[in-house]
Amino acid sequence: MSLNVDNNKIALAIPPVFRLAFRPLFLGGTLFAAIAIGWWVYFWLYPSAWLPHGGPIWWHGHEMLFGFGTAIVAGFLLTAVANWTDTRAIRGWPLFILAFTWLAGRILIAFNLGLPKWLIAGVDVTYLVFVTIAMAYPVIKVKQWQNLMFVPILSILAIINAISHWAVINNQYALALQCLHATVMVFTLLIAVLGGRVIPAFTANTTDCQRLIPIKWLEIISIISILLMLIIALIGLDQVPNMLLFAVASIAAIANALRFFRWGIHHSLSVPLLWSLHFSYAFIPLGFIMIALHSIDLLANTSAALHSFTVGSIGGMIISMISRVSLGHTGRPQQINAFIVLAFLSILVAALIRVILPAWFIEYYQVAIAVSGILWVLAFSIYLYFYAPMLVTTRVDGRPG
Repeated sequence: MSLNVDNNKIALAIPPVFRLAFRPLFLGGTLFAAIAIGWWVYFWLYPSAWLPHGGPIWWHGHEMLFGFGTAIVAGFLLTAVANWTDTRAIRGWPLFILAFTWLAGRILIAFNLGLPKWLIAGVDVTYLVFVTIAMAYPVIKVKQWQNLMFVPILSILAIINAISHWAVINNQYALALQCLHATVMVFTLLIAVLGGRVIPAFTANTTDCQRLIPIKWLEIISIISILLMLIIALIGLDQVPNMLLFAVASIAAIANALRFFRWGIHHSLSVPLLWSLHFSYAFIPLGFIMIALHSIDLLANTSAALHSFTVGSIGGMIISMISRVSLGHTGRPQQINAFIVLAFLSILVAALIRVILPAWFIEYYQVAIAVSGILWVLAFSIYLYFYAPMLVTTRVDGRPG
């Protein structure tokens, strides 16, 4: 009892923003998401002499994945693993160092400060190494092997990031971009694994939907097909035989669509915290369908398909999950207002515009980037307005954390 009291006193002495990983990383990640896309839209419409590390195109892809994406993933996993393992979460100075390393990477990549490129890469990759260690330690400590799978996924992210930086430094830009495409598949894999856990569970717990028992072979095929797409993306989506790309993408689309339709989406339509998850997941099979269409020359390039994953699935899943997690871990009920619903809709509409217009109405390409970007900024600005105060203040129930 006294040990718990002492731990609570220590936790309460820490500034609220550094008591759990979701606080600084959700705050930093969402603020960065709004600023980075706002700048990208402006830069795209009014190009300037700005030259970040790796060039503007690489910066955009890299920073939305390794800047925004990994901040949210780390915030979620490092908060969740403490509950899964019943161990003390990373907090205080170690969490400050982790968050500062993430921020340093964003600054060094965005601005040309004249530092060696290897130093920029080193700082950026170190962040993911820290996250991997912080995730592995509690899982290994309590031997909770079912959650160890996230450690190799984080390790793969760190390795791919290192390879992409190496490619930039050595002017291998095709490889650098292939690494980013592979990273999209890593995030898709994470969403497939976590989504398969939480979406049907949340739906069954919140509605009168009966949760169906997962079909083992379908689960295996959906995950393995994404793993194969990861490998293909790393090789190059346009470097493998068209029929191989068509076959793997088609299987991934069908398997993930069948999974998705078993989770009870029709029961979720009156609950925004649920339908936002369902509709975000739907962009995964849509993305694979578009890659399959590209492989048989029915789609000019893979950009629209990749943005189905990044804007629709990653962006949509993130804003829905962080809205839920931020409420729960600050001691608040799972209730959102109409503005947060608007944020969910903004992301989904942004994804549809960014995917459909460039794919089939190429003359509206500029419009698609501008409008989808504005909707993205709107969504995360709404989140920040309502949730930033929660992230930097104590829990409403007085508990540490």
